[in-house]
Amino acid sequence: MHTIPFSEFGLSEPVMQAIDDIGYEEATPIQTETIPLLLSGRDVIGQSQTGTGKTAAFAIPAIERLLADRGNGVQALILCPTRELAIQACDEIRKLTAHTGFINPTAIYGGQDIDYQIKRLRSGVQIVVGTPGRVMDHMRRHTLRLDGVKIVILDEADEMLSMGFREDIDTIFADIPSERQTVLFSATMSPEILEITKLYMKDPAVIRVLRKELTVEGIDQYYFNIPQSLKIEALSRLMDVYHPEPAMVFCNTKKKVDELVSAMQLRGYVAEGLHGDMKQQARDHVMNTFRGGRVDILVATDVAARGIDVSDIGAVFNYDIPQDYEYYVHRIGRTGRAGKKGLAFTFVTGSREMAELRGIIDYTHKDIIKSSIPTSAQVMECRRLRFARRVCAAVESEDLSQYIAMVEQLADEGISSVEIAAALLRSEMTSGGKTAMPSEADDFIFAGHERRRNAERRSRSEGFRSGRSDSRSVRIHINIGSCSGLLPKHIVGTVAGETGIEGRLIGKIEINERFSTFDVPQEYAEKVIDVLNRTRIIGRRVSARLFNDKR
Repeated sequence: MHTIPFSEFGLSEPVMQAIDDIGYEEATPIQTETIPLLLSGRDVIGQSQTGTGKTAAFAIPAIERLLADRGNGVQALILCPTRELAIQACDEIRKLTAHTGFINPTAIYGGQDIDYQIKRLRSGVQIVVGTPGRVMDHMRRHTLRLDGVKIVILDEADEMLSMGFREDIDTIFADIPSERQTVLFSATMSPEILEITKLYMKDPAVIRVLRKELTVEGIDQYYFNIPQSLKIEALSRLMDVYHPEPAMVFCNTKKKVDELVSAMQLRGYVAEGLHGDMKQQARDHVMNTFRGGRVDILVATDVAARGIDVSDIGAVFNYDIPQDYEYYVHRIGRTGRAGKKGLAFTFVTGSREMAELRGIIDYTHKDIIKSSIPTSAQVMECRRLRFARRVCAAVESEDLSQYIAMVEQLADEGISSVEIAAALLRSEMTSGGKTAMPSEADDFIFAGHERRRNAERRSRSEGFRSGRSDSRSVRIHINIGSCSGLLPKHIVGTVAGETGIEGRLIGKIEINERFSTFDVPQEYAEKVIDVLNRTRIIGRRVSARLFNDKR
């Protein structure tokens, strides 16, 4: 896995400062291969899946070009298949442009107030991230001019084609100057993708970051879908229940490592951090204490953890979902060595990270089992059992005469030995060396979050897969059917991508030869009809209306 530090790319000071703020230490493989080519002006085809750091791979060179040219108007256009991807990409680009002073990115997609988007576009933006349908909508309204675009990026091009955006892509490219740099990322290289590359790219360099088929043996893998705000509490409870000796916790940034180490130390855990900003002497000290068994938790970034060879790590925690699937394999491979059973725990927050986790499962060909955070009662019971074992061991093997004398002295003062033992047990149960007690209130938050996630999954399963309609749903009729090659995914993708409605809210779908119908919540019907009447599905103009409307 060939990678290099960002400092070796020769990037400008504003971009390097942003990278440092974010906390990135080293480029991922796709970034290592792609960034130098794009900085040189080449067109690039990147065959790479989600979870490889693609956004920074194309965003950093685009920002560098804008810094060099300092032109006016929209100079970079990034097309994404869905609103979620557009928002995610724009958020990352906004972080990378934080110190540039004048580069202003914006996202345009269905489901957001178009007047707000028009206001943003008129205020002066240099980078537009958008879904094809909404980009074309602004082109028709003359609120988006593309005649100054110098770089175009098609992100997840295969998904855009599967959602029926081919004709939209052709229309958009017709308005973009031929003298431009073109970048295309796709997980697959279908004939349609190759046709696009021939039409719109000039002598492109092809970068394939295709992973080896890896498996992970001897490690029990679990994930927890939890709110971001409760990750520290979740880590504490798992440490108390499983008591791995020692544990490694992985974060994606240096800043997160420092924050987590401080938080765990405040809770009474012996935690140390390891990242690229540390001097060698400090790194050596941390590793010596870790190898010597004097540290409960080592919190590290992926780069800093390279070369660590400790054979008896009890568990690995992915506090952050890794930026690259290979990083996941490298992380959890540090447990389960020397014939021992390993444990790997991954924290997941939100639907985007769930999608990344599914990608990791596909990549490793191993199940990652959904689990629940231990309750406060379970944590306290584990502390009690651990305390009882220590007491029994001390009674059997240690000379306690000095302490017996102290107990007898307290007894002379009117405190019974049972009360003394109870007070010591209470101290152990409420802290166990830790300053934080597990809270029953947090139990309700964990359980409530779990119930919401389960309800969303049931709704998605019952509403879409089983075709069940909600009583408050209405039926939409469109003039496209199976004879045009329409599939349910085209309807879901276009409606969700262009209106902002979650795919799980689309109910029963029926595709006939020349028309199709589907259910949506009543409150969204007007928006769906309006948007569909201004867009295309699988390249065809849509005529949409309520199903009982006979016009």
